[in-house]
Amino acid sequence: MESLSVIIITYNEEHNIGKCLDCAAKIADEILVMDSFSTDQTATIVRQKGFLLKQQAFSGYGAQKNYAASLVSFNHILFLDADEWLSEVLLLNIMHEKEHGFSSDGYTMNRLNNYCGQWIRHGSWYPDTKLRLINRLKGCWNNALVHESIVMQKDSIISHFKGQLLHNAYSSIGQHIDKNNRYSELSARLLLQNGKGSSPFKIILNPFWAFISGYFLKMGLLDGFYGFVIAINVAHLTFLKHIKLYLLEKANKTDN
Repeated sequence: MESLSVIIITYNEEHNIGKCLDCAAKIADEILVMDSFSTDQTATIVRQKGFLLKQQAFSGYGAQKNYAASLVSFNHILFLDADEWLSEVLLLNIMHEKEHGFSSDGYTMNRLNNYCGQWIRHGSWYPDTKLRLINRLKGCWNNALVHESIVMQKDSIISHFKGQLLHNAYSSIGQHIDKNNRYSELSARLLLQNGKGSSPFKIILNPFWAFISGYFLKMGLLDGFYGFVIAINVAHLTFLKHIKLYLLEKANKTDN
């Protein structure tokens, strides 16, 4: 049987971390929690449960995860957010792969998001496929400001697990709106760094298309009221991202 490390990045996750740890413990040979000096009971809960806790100032999601990966004992690592846990089917599939020695370099899984108490099974939020279990010798996280991702070597073999990565996404609509504002700021800065631009045309068209795509083409309407709310909020995020990028471009031109 192959050994498996689990890494969880935290900051003020006292309401989620216990459930995440209890689930991860079912398959992990080692759990490392990398905490950014939480001011709530997160660190206390981790210590009470007997798992390894490391703390350092937040340096970016990708950087935190890469540093944590350098500290664990085993090459195969499952990365979890504190508000995520594994369905029984996913647990069984990971355990089966452990027993047979991890035949692939990386493994994707579908993430099922819970929004205000409802599981969202359609629209732009599902299947929300994530690459989360890797051999650290074959890949690492990039340093993107938002939506960081794992970059694997070109010859890597990637497989897909059945089952769901369960995610407690938002407990309120207000929480979602607040995050839209924060993420749009970071997304606009990242797009500018990558030489991307916006325009009045994109500010108008892209949010409209984001709503049509998520709500109608990807059948977000089947998720009822919250399917509509999510589609509107995805369009809102798109609008904020492009208008902030447009203003950043104008400010740069003025400075130059």
